[in-house]
Amino acid sequence: MRSEDGGAAGACEITFDIRSVVGKDRRISMQVTDVRVRRVEKEGKMKAVASITFDEEFVIHDIKVIEGEKGLFIAMPSRKTTDGEYRDIAHPIRSSTRELLQSTILRTYRAELDRINGERVL
Repeated sequence: MRSEDGGAAGACEITFDIRSVVGKDRRISMQVTDVRVRRVEKEGKMKAVASITFDEEFVIHDIKVIEGEKGLFIAMPSRKTTDGEYRDIAHPIRSSTRELLQSTILRTYRAELDRINGERVL
């Protein structure tokens, strides 16, 4: 699943605050330029795996789309530590950034489900 029309991928701009090594703060904005979602066919809570690309320069892979008690949400890529816990490899610090990522990925996921369901009707 991929946004080809600029819809889901072009709908989100994220601003990052960067503190440089010399102590000066800067803000940079990055556009979401691609969202790819691959459905998981097997039964279970994980419904898809996504990748999101910023400015055609930086990509985050292995974002999971999960069906929870309150609906769909994303889980950032993680790894299992030696004590058996899972820790995010990369994740947004601000909740507003997480919400933007989540809404963009879930919009692409739902659009692909609609496309697939439309093909089945034909």
